[in-house]
Amino acid sequence: DVFKIDKDNLYVSVFGGDEADATGKDMEAYEIWKSIVPEDRILFGSKKDNFWEMGESGPCGPCSEIHVDIRSAEEKKKISGKDLVNMDHPLVIEIWNLVFIEFNRKADGKLLPLPSKHVDTGMGFERLCMVLQGVQSNYDTDVFQPLLQKIANLANIKYGTDEKSDIAIRVIADHLRAVAFAIADGQLPSNTGAGYVIRRILRRAVRYGYTFLNFNEPFINELISTLSEQMGDVFPEIRKQEELIRKVITEEEQSFLRTLATGITKFEHHLEKSKSKIIDGSFAFELFDTFGFPIDLTQLMAHEKGLEVDIDAYNAELTKQKDRSRNAAQKETTDWIVLNDGIHETEFIGYDQLTADVKIVKYRQVTAKKKTYFEIVLDKTPFYAESGGQVGDTGILKLNDQIIEIIDTKKDNNLIVHISPKFKEENSVNVFAEVDAKNREQIKNNHSATHLMHAALRQVLGTHVEQKGSLVDNERLRFDFSHFSKLTDEEIKNIEHIVNQKIRQNIAIGEFRDVPIAEAESMGAMALFGEKYGDQVRVIQFDKNFSTELCGGTHVEASGQIGLFKIVSEGAIAAGIRRIEAVTAEKAEAYYEDKINQLNAITELFKSPVDLFKNIQHLLNENEQLNKQLNVFKKERITTLKSQLIQNVENVNGVNLIRTKIDLDTDAIRDLAFALNGEIKDMVLLLGSENNGKANLSLMIADNLVNTRKLNAGAIIREIAKEIRGGGGGQPHFATAGGADIQGIEKALKLIENHI
Repeated sequence: DVFKIDKDNLYVSVFGGDEADATGKDMEAYEIWKSIVPEDRILFGSKKDNFWEMGESGPCGPCSEIHVDIRSAEEKKKISGKDLVNMDHPLVIEIWNLVFIEFNRKADGKLLPLPSKHVDTGMGFERLCMVLQGVQSNYDTDVFQPLLQKIANLANIKYGTDEKSDIAIRVIADHLRAVAFAIADGQLPSNTGAGYVIRRILRRAVRYGYTFLNFNEPFINELISTLSEQMGDVFPEIRKQEELIRKVITEEEQSFLRTLATGITKFEHHLEKSKSKIIDGSFAFELFDTFGFPIDLTQLMAHEKGLEVDIDAYNAELTKQKDRSRNAAQKETTDWIVLNDGIHETEFIGYDQLTADVKIVKYRQVTAKKKTYFEIVLDKTPFYAESGGQVGDTGILKLNDQIIEIIDTKKDNNLIVHISPKFKEENSVNVFAEVDAKNREQIKNNHSATHLMHAALRQVLGTHVEQKGSLVDNERLRFDFSHFSKLTDEEIKNIEHIVNQKIRQNIAIGEFRDVPIAEAESMGAMALFGEKYGDQVRVIQFDKNFSTELCGGTHVEASGQIGLFKIVSEGAIAAGIRRIEAVTAEKAEAYYEDKINQLNAITELFKSPVDLFKNIQHLLNENEQLNKQLNVFKKERITTLKSQLIQNVENVNGVNLIRTKIDLDTDAIRDLAFALNGEIKDMVLLLGSENNGKANLSLMIADNLVNTRKLNAGAIIREIAKEIRGGGGGQPHFATAGGADIQGIEKALKLIENHI
């Protein structure tokens, strides 16, 4: 009725039951559909297609889906759409899903009815556009076409004329959207967690452009304006963060293109050493695992040279790595032991009290990373659960004569979960909960200081500053924010001054609970990154004209409690993102005490000078002059040694070999080696030295010998370094090694003959 989709093209599926789970057909859904569509349009589906589960255990239930057949009339005559539902046909597609969350899957696989049931419903937006616009691919809709055409224009090709390039263009458009929205929402590429997923997605897009569209320079960042123009009205965050998204993506592109260049060099060197027609699978995996070089690109380069990659060996290495990761992340849980039924949400009372008489609702045992601990749920709790960057509270539960240590507190859906290394069930469910007050106090100081610093940053740097992440614990505060340049000493000083001024003013906290979100916004409240807000929110204010933010964390009663604030570090963590770390209260005092102690120790070294700065400056200048003189002496010595070494050239198998032990540091030896390389043809130079009680070897091979004789300094030095009980490596023309056995230097010098 609303979208005007031809009813003759529509089918619905309902759950057909599963014998193993002892679940029957979902006749409730079937009867409802019967009142809406003809019975021959209702299909029963398997557990695979029509039963939704979030994992091996947890809430789950049957689902009912709406499917549409958009094939041509001719195709529909050949085979009914009914026979193609849930058969992965690209033109018989699901556009809507209703999941009936009514069971809880236990750890042993059994299904138990949930006390509270609900319906989770979702529509496939791009698929619906495809149906309404009469096209046969998501990518042919106006959701994707502007991006696809922009990519094609940048690549100077026509979209729709070549399957490989079309696939590459679609991959890039799809991945760009995922990455851009994630960055706009505050997630940045990194090597761990969600940030790693973002990085992998973006690198895949870069690689498709590099391989199939000949993009050798960053290009994805140039698509952001098109995406912003297209989506900016619906998702204003994209438009607001356009500059940041472009900078982050540009930096990632540049980094990965360097990775690709490194991988290609490694690949070429491997081919020089190996005469096999099969590329070793472990080498291909090393390229991927160590350098981020994609396996399909390795295969493509191999095919161009008439070679094959041992993909089975590669997959074996990949499986080993996945198993290692899976084992490291594996979490096994027992079923909840329920002591107090009928309570499904924990009441948090920790804003007002740190102790309380409470009841244990349930508990379970968890094993993860070879450690076992217990998760305990209470009916109400003074313990704050980790959220919005603030770490969870610690403390104890007292149960009769038993003291239960709480080492962390986290959220699990609507539950607050208290984590304890040990727990022994008692008959009583009544316990006394006590938060570690000292720990909470330090966390409150740091959290409130974060709010003050956020406001100060916007005052000093500008209102473009937005929080991109934070960590607040009992030791420090860490704050990530959007800004495009390094903070100057003056800016840092101003920020510290403003925050400490607000601390001295002892501003009483303004705390407003259960405020409607619209009212909070009208108060000027800023949302903090990492928090999800409902209709009712909590507002924290330190002077309505200075700092007003939405926040669920714990805070000081007045700013004076923070005592002192000091920024200890500032730096970049990504393009356009800076990170500040700071300390407060006792930790700030300890920071200043440490600095003063260092200063006093330096002053003592200079015998209490009148002007310490001038004395240090004089010492540095004197040191610089001495170093200059030393460098002159080194150069003169190198010139003398060079002449002596030229006199000691041996001819071994057509190679001009120089080998000797020498009394120089490694930097001077390197300079000497490169100087000799320019004067002696067909040279192999091996110099041994002793530095700080360690043995060192330096090997230089002339470029023509690297090319014609396939001599490789890196490979050779790894072998001869065994004589000094060490290891090393380097480039084919120059490599170094270090080891513990000084006596082995002479053996290594003799051994070089075997390699030439």
